[in-house]
Amino acid sequence: MDNHQEDELGIAFGSINTGLPKDIVQQIVEAEKIPLKKMEVRKEKINSKKGLLTDLMKRVEDLRGSIYANKSDKSFKEFSVNISGDGIAATVDKNMVSPGTYQIEVLELAQKSSAISNGVEDKDKTYVGVGYLQYELPDGTTKEIYIDEDSATLSGIAKLINGDTDNGMTANVVNSGDGSDEPWKLLISLGETGDNQKASFPNLYLVDGEVDIWFDAEREAKDAKIKLDGFEIELPANQSTELINGVTLDLKKAKPGDEMTLEIKEDTAKMADKIDELVANINNVIGFIKEQNQMDETTDTSRTLGGDITLQTLESRLRATIFAGIETEFGSKRIGDLGLTFQRDGTVKLDKDKFQAALDDNVKLVSQVVNGRYTLEGGKVDGFIDHLDKLVNHSLRRPDGILSTRKEGLDSQIRMIDRRIENKQKQIDKKEEFLKQKFARLEETMSKIRSQGNGLAGFGGGGAAPALG
Repeated sequence: MDNHQEDELGIAFGSINTGLPKDIVQQIVEAEKIPLKKMEVRKEKINSKKGLLTDLMKRVEDLRGSIYANKSDKSFKEFSVNISGDGIAATVDKNMVSPGTYQIEVLELAQKSSAISNGVEDKDKTYVGVGYLQYELPDGTTKEIYIDEDSATLSGIAKLINGDTDNGMTANVVNSGDGSDEPWKLLISLGETGDNQKASFPNLYLVDGEVDIWFDAEREAKDAKIKLDGFEIELPANQSTELINGVTLDLKKAKPGDEMTLEIKEDTAKMADKIDELVANINNVIGFIKEQNQMDETTDTSRTLGGDITLQTLESRLRATIFAGIETEFGSKRIGDLGLTFQRDGTVKLDKDKFQAALDDNVKLVSQVVNGRYTLEGGKVDGFIDHLDKLVNHSLRRPDGILSTRKEGLDSQIRMIDRRIENKQKQIDKKEEFLKQKFARLEETMSKIRSQGNGLAGFGGGGAAPALG
């Protein structure tokens, strides 16, 4: 081999051996990942839109909650209870109650059967003997409770009585506070009041006690007696849910001759508050739409919902719902006639004073505007709440609601990008493996050639070239 050929071999080996960077595979792979990174950015932007849409759907769900709180005439109405005295208390079930005024006089409170023993010195130590007590319940059932040495104190007997859930009685050991040397007494009673709850109290059969024990006084069960609008009525308990429809009446104290007035009427202030809360939730939706649509030349609409047709549709339908006419028995009305109006900034506002004044003037009219009415033919004329309810349901309904459809569209785009990312990543992984193997083989080949070249160079420098062929 002449010097010219040797130089050529040396140049060739040098350029191949040193011209490829050690991270050549990584550089190629990173170049291949550029489309992958673009897809990740695209997915991130869609996720940003999805997050905003989820926020909007949550606001619409909150609006639906306010709608349900006013969904019918009964649920919309609120009632106040006014009582002229302190002998009674009352709560109402607004789904059953009707406005009204009642005169009530509490003559006697209901009582339950009870009895109290004579006193002993110590409730835990005074030994009252062993044996049993026997009593008869209002239904004629006879009960017996046996008392052994371990339970032969007032506290022990009370524990035995209370430990038997079928005995129909409860027991307490009380301090009479009379200043005597024997202040501790056993008080037993039935749980129910009324004439039909009379019991025959225990006969005590105890022997070998330090003291004698007996029941010193009894009180019979009896009904409560009241006058309702001047007529005397007996009640088995001090609470009644059947005396006035939709009213739970609690008798607190007997006051014969003291007639109290119970007044139940629509609470128009609370009703106005409920509609005001509904308006706040409407504005929560409108405010979101306004915020998204506040765009300028710097706004990145690829990450927001600004100008989105879904938001425009929802806002348009909200406006149409608020402006919609409603047929009442008093003619065609709109919720705007009662004080709900649009502001310049696009939000709505309720004039609560005007709304409450309308309620005070004609609660039936307001109720029909809010909740519609049923016709004699059995049909329903929709009110403001009905229109709003349909709008919300149509927006959130799956699969064809405007919001649920938009969300599914975004989810579909994300799924598509995920599939593309997955496929691209598989291609890159395969290519990376192929390149690693390829360059490994190349490195091995070049290493062998380099070794052979070094051998030839050494051979050429050590003497005359061998004869060829």
